[in-house]
Amino acid sequence: TGALIMSNPFAWIAEPLNPNQPAKKFFNLNKLGDARYGRLPFSIRVLLEAAVRNCDEFLVKKEDVENILDWNVMQSKNVEVPFNPARVILQDLTGVPAVVDFAAMRDAVKKLGGDPEKINPICPADLVIDHSIQVSRPRAPGRMSAPCGGWALTELRRPAFILPVPPLDFRGAGTGGGGSAHSGACKGAPSSGQEGSHTNSLQEEKCIFLLQKNQELEFERNKERFEFLKWGSQAFHNMKIIPPGSGIVHQVNLEYLARVVFDQNGYYYPDSLVGTDSHTTMIDGLGVLGWGVGGIEAEAVMLGQPISMVLPKVIGYKLMGNPHPLVTSTDIVLTVTKHLRQVGVVGKFVEFFGPGVAQLSIADRATIANMCPEYGATAAFFPVDEVSIRYLIQTGRDEEKIKHIKNYLVAVGMFRDFNNSSSPVPPVEQVVELDLHTVVPCCSGPKRPQDKVAVSEMKKDFETCLGAKQGFKGFNVAPERHGDRVKFVHNGSDFELTHGSVVIAAITSCTNTSNPSVMLGAGLLAKKAVDAGLTVKPYIKTSLSPGSGVVTYYLRESGVMPYLAQLGFEVVGYGCMTCIGNSGPLPEAVAEAITQGDLIAVGVLSGNRNFEGRIHPNTRANYLASPPLVIAYAIAGTIRIDFEIEPLGVNAEGKEIFLKDLWPTRDEIQAVEQQYVIPGMFKEVYQKIETVNESWNALDAPSDTLYTWNPKSTYIKSPPFFENLTLELQPPKSIVDAYVLLNLGDSVTTDHISPAGNIARNSPAARYLTSRSLTPREFNSYGSRRGNDAVMVRGTFANIRLSNKFINKQAPQTIHFPSGETLDVFDAAERYKQAGHPLIVLTGKEYGSGSSRDWAAKGPFLLGIKAILAESYERIHRSNLVGMGVIPLQYLPGEDAESLGLTGRERYTIVIPEELAPRMKVQIKVIRTLWVGFSKAPLS
Repeated sequence: TGALIMSNPFAWIAEPLNPNQPAKKFFNLNKLGDARYGRLPFSIRVLLEAAVRNCDEFLVKKEDVENILDWNVMQSKNVEVPFNPARVILQDLTGVPAVVDFAAMRDAVKKLGGDPEKINPICPADLVIDHSIQVSRPRAPGRMSAPCGGWALTELRRPAFILPVPPLDFRGAGTGGGGSAHSGACKGAPSSGQEGSHTNSLQEEKCIFLLQKNQELEFERNKERFEFLKWGSQAFHNMKIIPPGSGIVHQVNLEYLARVVFDQNGYYYPDSLVGTDSHTTMIDGLGVLGWGVGGIEAEAVMLGQPISMVLPKVIGYKLMGNPHPLVTSTDIVLTVTKHLRQVGVVGKFVEFFGPGVAQLSIADRATIANMCPEYGATAAFFPVDEVSIRYLIQTGRDEEKIKHIKNYLVAVGMFRDFNNSSSPVPPVEQVVELDLHTVVPCCSGPKRPQDKVAVSEMKKDFETCLGAKQGFKGFNVAPERHGDRVKFVHNGSDFELTHGSVVIAAITSCTNTSNPSVMLGAGLLAKKAVDAGLTVKPYIKTSLSPGSGVVTYYLRESGVMPYLAQLGFEVVGYGCMTCIGNSGPLPEAVAEAITQGDLIAVGVLSGNRNFEGRIHPNTRANYLASPPLVIAYAIAGTIRIDFEIEPLGVNAEGKEIFLKDLWPTRDEIQAVEQQYVIPGMFKEVYQKIETVNESWNALDAPSDTLYTWNPKSTYIKSPPFFENLTLELQPPKSIVDAYVLLNLGDSVTTDHISPAGNIARNSPAARYLTSRSLTPREFNSYGSRRGNDAVMVRGTFANIRLSNKFINKQAPQTIHFPSGETLDVFDAAERYKQAGHPLIVLTGKEYGSGSSRDWAAKGPFLLGIKAILAESYERIHRSNLVGMGVIPLQYLPGEDAESLGLTGRERYTIVIPEELAPRMKVQIKVIRTLWVGFSKAPLS
């Protein structure tokens, strides 16, 4: 590091932050003496600091620094600049294939005569295992009188790694209100000193049983993957792995991993990161610049390569006013998402400012930043301010480090006062405004997160969607079928389902479980609902999957946990779960009723994505909602309710209970939050996060430099990407006479391309696993199989909701044109490959939107797809395609397949020059063919 600094042409601006500590320096950008620095958006200042600090005239040049300094001029010129993030963060579904690639790279380097130890992360990499756990065991069926499920006490045992841990007295551990653990919020909840404490303890034991069973199943299904990851944590330097059962990656990042300012190798510098998950942007809410990238880009960063990025334009988002007392942060983020989708912010940074920002907690800001991918921006940045510093104190960060963080950011000009009206607005491309007082309670759906619907309009909107033509806001259900009902028996009782019936209600996802205000709001609403005598129908699959153990602490300490449990919202695991499709099976009778009636059943979740087919195969309508609304719709049992004029339910005495009678105000919630969300909780959870999981500790993983691949493994397999690696770079080749494998429409997501959920029993992946002697119970999910290319290539385009224009239904199938047969996509691709035919895909706008899945590029590559021809791309997916050598081609402005008369039944030759450059034009020759039966003839 010292040698690099000495060769840095900007070494002269490095100086001690504190004169009494001359060994601790920082690059003082103010010493550049350039007035342009003070006019830069705060997010661009982070890019500038990284360029200045890493300038070596090789990977980062003085010209790059000048381009960033001249951002106001250069932002519109598509100038590329390098960016060296301070660290990388991964979750296990994307982390496993990254570690698999690293292991295979080591093999390849050794094969070429090199030192395999050279393949090692250079910058810090944190991997959080959070995407593997499923809602396999929700609340116990039909035992609503027992708030946590009704399990026999003899069935219970408490492993040491299970949270929540025994009650502790946090009052001496940090700031916060005094009094007993259960004073204040829920005086009706039994406490340790009250009659009924034994009952409360028993309820907690019952809840722990469900959590324990899901975690045991997680280890049973994923033992090979976990052993492999543990090998990686030992074999690779600079890699930290947070074991399963700890929480959701972005919440753990926010509450624990985030440094805000690095203090490393004698220098202070801003924390920044890229992550292999599109919602990495959540950390922007704390003033840490970060965004999602593909696994391929992340691997390059881990190996010391800067990201090459177009200098972004910045949209200024001015927040004003105060939210209405009944509005949640979820309502705000869904409003912002729709607003910014309309503005158009793809590929841009959004930077928030204005007095309204000061009214938002860090959790609120993080919620808004989390859904950045849903409104299309690269980053959604909230500069560090006093609220940020208070959050670091609240979450138990080291006091001395917090002082250095603030002193550094003030000294370098990156600390903001949102209440200072005289603070100049940077010369951003555009300023848009939102008055927080205009936000109303809302949901989003039924198929996209940007389709916001006011709660007051939900019933009307869903009923309109029922009859509308098939699309993002339509299900094409005939009017005479809108009232269809299907009766079924569940646990000996009669029930019925209709269009709009809620069958999944999940409080899940880092978007909301990281936010104490909405979680405590849900708890307070649950208490009022239980006190009013309301219940949730037992067939509805309810669940609570917090983003960290801290959530469990404050829900329990505030006294609301028993009420959540009584409505079926028990803690079922610490991970993403329902939000990523790990919702587990519905009760068999429910699934059969939905299928029998071809019903539009509903999932309601506090997540960030609701694409069709993502949450569960049986829920064709899925709505994003705040945790309190998730509970409200679970109690109602249907989405077809107008809460303003219809009761939420009727209690045993026949009294109608309305949602307005139960809804907690913002002041109520804040009073509980101030008393119960305290530093001691964070310290208690995170000081042991890497060692508390005994099952993880007991894993026996090898420690060799090279990984010993097990040919019998169906989880971990050496990938074929490096098999033909040579020391000489091979020139690109033209694509000759390619067939079109798929002809797709707009908004094809990475869920469509590479699903993460259940493996259908009749799929090519299922046939492969069956041939390896696995039963359907052992299939697990596509996400968990990402370390095995043989499964993943068979799972490419395997989403049951894939809409291919070649066939007249939603199915993971296509036409094999040489034979005229309709086949599974993988089987058709194999036929083409065996015949030596290259493949392309035709598609529309926003191809590859959704999660940053590198397998959505690796899978098509292994299918033999050489190019994608689209109207537009999602940024991360386009980068992944480039990394895999699949060429992302884009129609010229004003053109698309329809305007050019392309049907996909043509043959395509794409002329690829040896010297490729972004945005260059290439020639595509199209041979149209006349189809007669199963034969073809060229058209003249």
